Amino acid sequence: MRALFDKLGSRSFLTAGVSSSAVAAALLCGSFAQEAFAQYLDTIPPNHPSIRYSQSKTSDPVSRLASQFASGQQRLPFRDDGLGYLPALLDAFGISVDSQALVFSKTSFQAAKISPRNPRAIYFNDEVAVGWVRGGDGIEIAALDPAQGMVFYTLDTRKVERPQLVRRQECLHCHQGTATLGVPGIFVGSVLPDAAGRPSRGAAIITDHSTPFADRWGGWYVNAAKGQQADRSNAVSIDPAEPWTLNTRGLQNRRDLVGLVDTTGYLAPVSDIVALMTFEHQTKVTNLMIRAGWVWRTSGRLEIDALADAMLFADEVQLREPLEGVSCFTTSFAARGPRATDGRSLRDFDLKTRLFRYPLSYMIYSAGFDGLPAPVRDKLYARLYQWLTRASDSRNPASGVETGKIIIAIVAATKPGVPGYWKTSE
Repeated sequence: MRALFDKLGSRSFLTAGVSSSAVAAALLCGSFAQEAFAQYLDTIPPNHPSIRYSQSKTSDPVSRLASQFASGQQRLPFRDDGLGYLPALLDAFGISVDSQALVFSKTSFQAAKISPRNPRAIYFNDEVAVGWVRGGDGIEIAALDPAQGMVFYTLDTRKVERPQLVRRQECLHCHQGTATLGVPGIFVGSVLPDAAGRPSRGAAIITDHSTPFADRWGGWYVNAAKGQQADRSNAVSIDPAEPWTLNTRGLQNRRDLVGLVDTTGYLAPVSDIVALMTFEHQTKVTNLMIRAGWVWRTSGRLEIDALADAMLFADEVQLREPLEGVSCFTTSFAARGPRATDGRSLRDFDLKTRLFRYPLSYMIYSAGFDGLPAPVRDKLYARLYQWLTRASDSRNPASGVETGKIIIAIVAATKPGVPGYWKTSE
């Protein structure tokens, strides 16, 4: 495995949509789009005595699975159809195949094998993201540890007697910096790719629920019905003299990938827009949760305003027209609950004017949220409650008496450990 990683190099392996080498160069020369970051946040030393990222034992889902491998409690079946360990790995983590999103820009350490004809597949749940390239050398895994943040691993794709999930400390060279808000994290990017999938360096941005559609998903395949809400997806720049001009003719509102890429050998034939939009939101909230915890542990400061904003979908781009996904993700994601006695859930999608029907992030149920230091978590609960009880706020779709009451009631009924004042709210 060491030889594999030496061959692949220590470049980013789960930076979704933006090559980390391009990001670094762009930042150094000042050409990275300003929309990528609302503000610069300092990088927190990972081996600060209060963090000890490299030395501390982790308790993320991958480390737990690795322990089961080592003890013989868990085996990982191998498929000989080109998928190898991927199906069994997703099953072990409880990751649904319908979360598949396909990125064709030349990113990750396997950039040479990624192209518009051979996109990289991303699969995810609330705590684990998996990257896989058809014909690739390694499966890329990022997992959320409640205290340490995102932890990075690889799994050799070759069939062996005892597959090993190997932690990669080197990945912080690219996975901790401005793009991840100064902590170990992952993000979704949008680039302007050429016909081979090579991104134009100066046009890379980081995207989330506040990014206009017109700037999203460059270098990604996106399948959806979304009306006239144009974006960068499914398109490449065909004129070297105009690298910032994408040929999007006939490539919007694609319900399938026929004619764009042969999906033989992939677990699913589509790249679902609802899954990708959900992943965008999740990556931002996760990075901000990690940062809030690390800031408190290293300095005793509370830094929760940006996290509260992200959890409440502040400045979310409103949909001008309803949109519709093409896989079962919309149904399967919502079915994971939890649900209040009246059937409502923070996982319910809206897809008419916004992404979720009840705009408070489902990441409130995550191990990352529960792993926040108690003073940070308590203050965050108070800040969320304050916003949810406001009559209205132009930045916050969750504000408003009725919407806020519904969200508070859902959380009070479904979230263990919620403060008592949430339960007594009228």
